[in-house]
Amino acid sequence: MENSHVFISVVHYPAVNKDKKWVVTSFTTLDFHDIARPARTYELGGYYIVQPLEAQQFVISQQIKYWLEGFGSRFNPRRAEAAKLVRLVSSITEAIEDIEKNTGKKPKLVATSAKKYPQTLSYSDLRKKMEKKEDVYLILMGTGWGMPEELVKSCDYILEPILGPGTYNHLSVRNATAIILDRLFSVNRELESL
Repeated sequence: MENSHVFISVVHYPAVNKDKKWVVTSFTTLDFHDIARPARTYELGGYYIVQPLEAQQFVISQQIKYWLEGFGSRFNPRRAEAAKLVRLVSSITEAIEDIEKNTGKKPKLVATSAKKYPQTLSYSDLRKKMEKKEDVYLILMGTGWGMPEELVKSCDYILEPILGPGTYNHLSVRNATAIILDRLFSVNRELESL
């Protein structure tokens, strides 16, 4: 796989609510395939769902089982192929450890945010780093009202926000993931100005 050194994760904890309090967000079944399929399209190394709650883990593990072993694996093999990338973990630390165990390298953490930070990196600059394939990367996608600032600022890189022509900036994690992956890995190089 072309980009097997890059992984993506949907972070349900830590997340913040509109009052900036730390919370655990709920898994949405749409996120399973609507992120696994772009991850497979752009040939990433894996897709981590970071969810610490046991009840939520049960739902996610049943969905994984359905698509890898159950009726879904026979009904729609293309979706099953994307589902092979999905890994369920309880924490970001667990995802980092799993990547390090499987690649021999600790991943560089890439935060995403709807806000711009002083150390924000452009898509073009991050793409150039990733194309060298010297490092392994884990892209963190926030849920709820985003990831806590402490987490974002602790990452190796912070990717610039996705901006439209106006001030409205509230994409679903599914939409944001697809846009980000396309900007980073599309073979359409007309996007160099991004």
